[in-house]
Amino acid sequence: MILVLEPNTRLESLDYRMLTGQLERLPNVTFRVHREVGTEVTLTEIYLIGNTGTLTTEQMQVLPCVAKVVRVSEPYRVLGRHRQGDDRPSSFEYNGVRFGQDTLNVFAGLCAVDSRESVDAMMKALRDHGQVCTRMGAYKPRTSPYAFQGFGATCLPYVFELAGKYGIRVISMEVTHESHVDEIREALAATGNATGVMLQIGTRNTQNFELLKQVGRQQEFPVLIKRGFGITLDESLNAAEYLATEGNRKVVFCLRGMKTNMGDPHRNFVDFAHVPVVKRLTRMPVAIDPSHSVGSRARAPDGLLDVFHAVAQGVIAGANIVLVDFHPEPARALVDGPQALLLSELRPFLDDVARVRNAYEQRAQLARAQDVAS
Repeated sequence: MILVLEPNTRLESLDYRMLTGQLERLPNVTFRVHREVGTEVTLTEIYLIGNTGTLTTEQMQVLPCVAKVVRVSEPYRVLGRHRQGDDRPSSFEYNGVRFGQDTLNVFAGLCAVDSRESVDAMMKALRDHGQVCTRMGAYKPRTSPYAFQGFGATCLPYVFELAGKYGIRVISMEVTHESHVDEIREALAATGNATGVMLQIGTRNTQNFELLKQVGRQQEFPVLIKRGFGITLDESLNAAEYLATEGNRKVVFCLRGMKTNMGDPHRNFVDFAHVPVVKRLTRMPVAIDPSHSVGSRARAPDGLLDVFHAVAQGVIAGANIVLVDFHPEPARALVDGPQALLLSELRPFLDDVARVRNAYEQRAQLARAQDVAS
């Protein structure tokens, strides 16, 4: 059971102390307090854990400070979309950009930062095409210990500096160790917080529970977590819940394909049909990563690249973020060059995404009209 308190409830207030005093007397029930401090409004939720089946919504609703009572119906207590009375937000804002289950943002960029020149060319192209988000890999976990692991903290200053120069608001950047969060924070401060960073948990670290806890304890940066490539959807959603239970509810869930030879000749088996499933089960915005799903620049007989088709599958299903690899010179890329799109393809790519998004919105509008009619 979740108690949503009145906005701006003060922990030192008499009503709040009366509420917690009554909760402490509930038999076989413990509680956890979560607070999200915004610029104007502070939201407080209290999660009741234990034998809550004997508690009625009506008796909890009249407790001091309580604005709403939500009965938990999904295993994902914090991020879940519960059936009764759960109208909690399915969006958040970060650095002037809104991310929600009703928005669409494109994060086109470098899978791995390989030079200042590549970053400059990529971000200039994004600015010229009206984009404010990108992906930039500084820390790269690799299967082979001999493969390029990314430039790490050494590239952060010029990445953030150039982001500020070209008006890039949010950079999706993978971290593989808690120390990377500190390095990102320090580099941002050194550049006058020229941009913002959405921390990314890669597929290999989806069940690195200690990393999830550490990243979840900070609320400065939102987090994009990728589905684990060899585990169930439920296990991956529970990994996202780890982040939220530690305090960070600004979480995006990313589908990136499943590791199986059933997907051959693609790199992974495209799983974008799960976009509406994740949106139904949780309140998280859903991202797709077609580049790592397809893994090549193969072209269909209709003239469209397989990556374009995969993106369309995700966007027509309601995806909210598209992570996609671009590079000024894919042949010179140090990571995943064969799957990267060209900068000359950025405009056609964005136009195609817009067409498919428009089709999705028309379909959703028609479905809503049919519901009203019935």
